[in-house]
Amino acid sequence: MSYALSTLDNGLRLASETIASAETVAVCITVDVGARHENDQQQGISHMLEHMAFKGTQRRNARDIAEAFDAIGGHFNAFTSHEHTVYYAKVLKDNLPIAVDILCDIMQHSSFDPIELERERQVILQEIAMHQDTPDDLVYDYFQETAFANQSLGQSILGTPDHVQAFQKTHLQDYTRTHYHPQRMVLSAAGNVSHEQLRTLVEEHFTLNPTHDAPPPATTALYQPGDVRISKSLEQLHIMMGFEGLPIVTENYYVLQLLSLMLGGGMSSRLFQEIRETRGLVYTIASFIASYRDVGMFAVYAATGAEQAAELAPAVCDEMIGFADQLDEVMLERAKNQQKASLLMAREGMIGLSEWLGRHLTNFGEYRNAQQIAAHIDAVTLDQVKALAREIFVADKLCSAVLGPHQHWPEYDQLQARLAA
Repeated sequence: MSYALSTLDNGLRLASETIASAETVAVCITVDVGARHENDQQQGISHMLEHMAFKGTQRRNARDIAEAFDAIGGHFNAFTSHEHTVYYAKVLKDNLPIAVDILCDIMQHSSFDPIELERERQVILQEIAMHQDTPDDLVYDYFQETAFANQSLGQSILGTPDHVQAFQKTHLQDYTRTHYHPQRMVLSAAGNVSHEQLRTLVEEHFTLNPTHDAPPPATTALYQPGDVRISKSLEQLHIMMGFEGLPIVTENYYVLQLLSLMLGGGMSSRLFQEIRETRGLVYTIASFIASYRDVGMFAVYAATGAEQAAELAPAVCDEMIGFADQLDEVMLERAKNQQKASLLMAREGMIGLSEWLGRHLTNFGEYRNAQQIAAHIDAVTLDQVKALAREIFVADKLCSAVLGPHQHWPEYDQLQARLAA
């Protein structure tokens, strides 16, 4: 593998990782804008732009784009997060010029045809409805909304039906002009591609001029403890219990990753072994982190029957408060190996690797290869994990969200008291 980075005159950064033995290449455009950059009236517009990306440009209609990729056996898609919007394509190595041409075209010349917009509006409304019927997704939204109440980071990426119904072509055009600047984009490629070839293609097809008008920055987010309980006719109670985590750009980020793995990141984790294997209270339980540039969350998700809720709550609390005292070097080494394996496996796919390049450059301003990250992971000590666990699992920082039949779930102050015991 060989990595290269360059910057075009208009500010667009190009990154590539060459794998000469590959038969394919993936191209990814990462835009440094997501749901947290939206104001109250724009909720869901980043996601709608993502949906409209392949629905036509000044040169191609939606069918033209679909047929162009099908004709070469290629794959294309896009996704939106709170901080980024990502567009990507994977093709055979000889078809790289087609992929670059189309991706650059949609970045610069999307037409936002009113007929296509209305059709895609209905698709997004169906997506929102499906989301409402998916309790593990929905309880996460309630949790995020509570942890970042009255802040853009607490807004749903999908937006609300009212917002989606209101968006018109001019809204999409204005939002694009404000945020889709070449200086805020990274075009990355991974696979059988040379950096010189990539640069030549992009210079030909990406001619968007730089802008000196800085877009409004995302507002600084502030984590808040809190509690939300939503009654819904479900077979199980879906719960999330969390605390303030860490930003993605912090020296303890890798410590937090290992902490999460040991607590609830696999079948040998504390939560899985105690709550599922020993007590049989759940089918699914896991811990995870959500880290952003300025703030983060650490949370546990589980689903259980209504009658088991009263037993589940103190059991999870006890695992958290006793976690630091249960750790040993064997657990830490297992978590390190697990994290490094996950890291390397994620990089084996061309799409994952190209997205990795774009994400690292937008998040950190630099590329960190697998060996560098593995070194950070290996450097973590048991004392660091224990200290961070005691710092995070603090009763007055608890944020909880429950969805479903919650009549047996303890009150918020009872949960805090258990954590403080």
